[in-house]
Amino acid sequence: MASGGVRPDLEALLELEEVLRLLESELAGWRRRALAAEAKAAELGRALGEGDDAPTRSRQLEEDNRALEQRLTMAKSRVSDLLSRLAFLEQQSGNGGSDR
Repeated sequence: MASGGVRPDLEALLELEEVLRLLESELAGWRRRALAAEAKAAELGRALGEGDDAPTRSRQLEEDNRALEQRLTMAKSRVSDLLSRLAFLEQQSGNGGSDR
């Protein structure tokens, strides 16, 4: 048993649950930011009426979107890794802790 009397597979599950809660919170923040940016872009577009700044703002939003997509891909990869670790621990637990 791990320190504190908690089984390693349960400890990993608790860790995964915490990571997923944090990821959900972070994704919600990204969504709010994206929606706010889209609203600002729409407002700016209406105010400028196809002015010279619209293409610059559009490029900036596209760059921001690419950066957020990269962060999301990295977060998905981390969650996938954690799920793999959890599956391994569950498998080990199902085998009675033996690796044969």
